[in-house]
Amino acid sequence: MRELDVKTATELLNSIMEFELAGVVRYTHYSLMVTGPNRIPIVNFFKAQANESLLHAQQVGEILTGLDGHPSLRIAPMEETYKHSVQDILQESLNHEKQALDLYKKLLDVVNDASVYLEEFARSMIGQEELHNIEIKKMLRDFS
Repeated sequence: MRELDVKTATELLNSIMEFELAGVVRYTHYSLMVTGPNRIPIVNFFKAQANESLLHAQQVGEILTGLDGHPSLRIAPMEETYKHSVQDILQESLNHEKQALDLYKKLLDVVNDASVYLEEFARSMIGQEELHNIEIKKMLRDFS
């Protein structure tokens, strides 16, 4: 095993935490903006995504402080498109989930062969983000 690059890992974990916290805001916003006959299940989906993003931010923050890092008080930048059709919101969600997937893959690259725990955490999060991508793509199918 190689030595963990703690500085790079904590910087990346901070970026992930900021991104996950932005997800809380993003998905809460989306849950408020959904209209139409399918509103209730889609609102519930977005509320669950917001809760999961908060849980992920908390998990990442625990790891970050465990590595003697200092959690950021910032959230990742978000753009307001003012497009609130279900299709637009789902497409924005898919873009967000793809970015999250990329961040966790970067984390895996940094911790690979340096920390079994962090490797397993990154792999688990990659699996969850891949599942989110699949689910949102399935939700978007009716719009194509």
